[in-house]
Amino acid sequence: MYQPKTAEEQRNDAAIRELYASAEAAAKDTPKFVSLFAEGGYFYDVGAGKKYYGKDIGYTVDVYASAFPDMHRELYSMYFNDDVVVVELSLNGTHKGDLVIPEGMIPPTNKEMHAPCCDVFHLKDGKVVSFYCYVAVPILPGQLGVFKNLSAAIRR
Repeated sequence: MYQPKTAEEQRNDAAIRELYASAEAAAKDTPKFVSLFAEGGYFYDVGAGKKYYGKDIGYTVDVYASAFPDMHRELYSMYFNDDVVVVELSLNGTHKGDLVIPEGMIPPTNKEMHAPCCDVFHLKDGKVVSFYCYVAVPILPGQLGVFKNLSAAIRR
């Protein structure tokens, strides 16, 4: 994993690690997650095509922690360029709660997910200005065993 070199990179590294730590199911702290964003900052769930602002930034943290009570992130690589941080990671957990998605809800399957993800952050003064989350969406329903019959698996 690339190591941050400059003071700014080290500050950004610490901010991103704090953000991820506050989103882990075991230590979930949604208000803290939201507080790490700058005024006017946003979270963009690219797969869902939805941007979240203000308190709504924590929505996906709550959704995933509810659906995957053991939700955790494995960070593979972090790359730094001024105020930009790119993270390669996977989202991991066991599907034990309802997973709310734009089309409805997928009831628990008790299957594990290990969804590849790439997050791109823009920061200013140690706060997140934008967070683009690119989850490998087609892999997730496949791992949950609902991809071949997704419409039957979704409750509306």
